[in-house]
Amino acid sequence: MLPEFATLGPLRDRYDTLYCDVWGVIRDGSDLLPPAVDALMRFRASGGRVCLVSNSPRRSSSLVHFLADMGLPDAATDAVVTSGDAIHRQLVKRTPGKAFNIGPERDGSLYAGLDLEFTDIEQADFISCTGPDDYFNGRPEDYDAVLRRALERGLDLVCANPDIVVQSGNRLVFCAGAIARYYRELGGASIVAGKPHRPIYRLAKRALEAKGFEVDLDRVLAIGDGPETDVEGASRAGVDCLFIADGILGETLNGGRLDVETAAAALKDYGVSSRYVADRLTW
Repeated sequence: MLPEFATLGPLRDRYDTLYCDVWGVIRDGSDLLPPAVDALMRFRASGGRVCLVSNSPRRSSSLVHFLADMGLPDAATDAVVTSGDAIHRQLVKRTPGKAFNIGPERDGSLYAGLDLEFTDIEQADFISCTGPDDYFNGRPEDYDAVLRRALERGLDLVCANPDIVVQSGNRLVFCAGAIARYYRELGGASIVAGKPHRPIYRLAKRALEAKGFEVDLDRVLAIGDGPETDVEGASRAGVDCLFIADGILGETLNGGRLDVETAAAALKDYGVSSRYVADRLTW
């Protein structure tokens, strides 16, 4: 069955709750996308609730401040959960301990309060990865030597962001998930808890329930641009999905008005399907 082309407003009667991605949906990696933000605000104004569900390696409190600094209104969301939140328990289990760190300094808040010592690969108990050290230009193969040594030592790689790539302005950049996948291809083991895995969706449900909302999964709509994370994650969580085509697959799918057959074929290449598709998130 082909997906339906959809905007958010006509879906309001069908869904009470949104699990909404951030990068590629409400921001393009550089700026917020006003029509998408407006759609979330209208959804909430109509009585719905919105939880941002992001594979950001930041903890949710850090992401909230980051988005607020960008200009995201409080009226756009009820709750925020991140891959950083979901993976934090795995990091706690490994403390006190020594880790080899892969990731830019700006992700350091993930480790606040944890009894972790960052060391070289020879002394490390595991690898913790939030993304390439060089955010814009880093590639998985940059870490070939250290990952091969980690494999020899039998180390796990704890991945704080399962995304393979993310939209940053008009380009795509590699994320921690690409490094974790490279390590698995070498024969190593990676530990992940963000999308598409269930822990982050359990966090989203609890975050909304903590605000006094009842969450009926039959009335939850997940929104995202990642076939391997957002669309697959929605399926694993047992909720419907609105796939946003003008995200990481934008160059492949958007040569004009969205063709749902092309979108369905592209998702099929990843082994997933979505109930709805849209160029961008709009009301």
